[in-house]
Amino acid sequence: MKNFLLATILLAGVSGACAQPAYPSKPVRIIVPFTAGSGTDIVGRTIGEAIGKSMGQPVIIENKPGAGGSLGAAQVARAEADGYTLLVHSAGHAVNQAIYPNLPYDTLRDFAGVTPLASLPNVLVVPPGRGWNNVHDLVAAAKARPGALNFASAGVGSATHVNLEKFRVQAGIDVVHVPFRGTPEALSEVMGGRIDAFFAPLVAALTLIKEGKVQALAVSTPTRAAVLPDLPTTVEAGIPGSEYVFWVGMLAPAKTPREILLRLNSEVVKALNAPDVKARLASLGAEPMPMTPVAFDAFVRTEVEQAMRLAKAANLTPQ
Repeated sequence: MKNFLLATILLAGVSGACAQPAYPSKPVRIIVPFTAGSGTDIVGRTIGEAIGKSMGQPVIIENKPGAGGSLGAAQVARAEADGYTLLVHSAGHAVNQAIYPNLPYDTLRDFAGVTPLASLPNVLVVPPGRGWNNVHDLVAAAKARPGALNFASAGVGSATHVNLEKFRVQAGIDVVHVPFRGTPEALSEVMGGRIDAFFAPLVAALTLIKEGKVQALAVSTPTRAAVLPDLPTTVEAGIPGSEYVFWVGMLAPAKTPREILLRLNSEVVKALNAPDVKARLASLGAEPMPMTPVAFDAFVRTEVEQAMRLAKAANLTPQ
């Protein structure tokens, strides 16, 4: 009888193990809520490829742009919390809560942080040949003709939009905001001279800057970018309080099991420490920004609070 009971327990354990295969047992999907070629997309693909190899399952990137990243984020918020649908979003994730009154999810309640992936500078770019050789020139032109200059963004509520608004408020200028579906489209319009300025993710703009297709005036970060050491920050260029850190992070649906969040966190941190990934990010001006899931959740809460204050100061509303 004892042997029978022992066999039954062992069989139940085997059955339970079969019912709960080790994570991941199938491809993992990452939603990037911006267009392919955006800064968020480039960082997401770099990390996705690395963790896919490490975990032994394909990691599939799906671009779902729209509404400052909130369309793709909403899809992840509604997804099954099993670790197979993830979100790679930007700092704009914290802003949507502040500017979209009917957001179909709650930024703090409906997501669980895995970790930030990297911080990366936005770079203020303008069309070549405008005679704007520095930030002072651009600000002077904007003040001379209030409402005449236009600034692009990768969408209302995106990190590039927030960067613009913080700069606009601190510089005391009146400019027209022109949102696009993503960074590549906005950069194309700057190259064509139809857009006057854009705070572009450096990862997406660096090649264009080196080729002379756009002119860089400053970076938005508190310190200079290692890949463009001669380029000043916007604060150094004379606009105090204009610094802005553009981060990219990985999140999951809120009820994702803690063991899966920790596994993903471990895989991402390992990827961020891999020499090839570090070199790839460094070549794009991006810096690894790992945190624990708990620390990332706290960081997002702080970012949302700051975004609420900026939204009020800049009168940010959907367009």
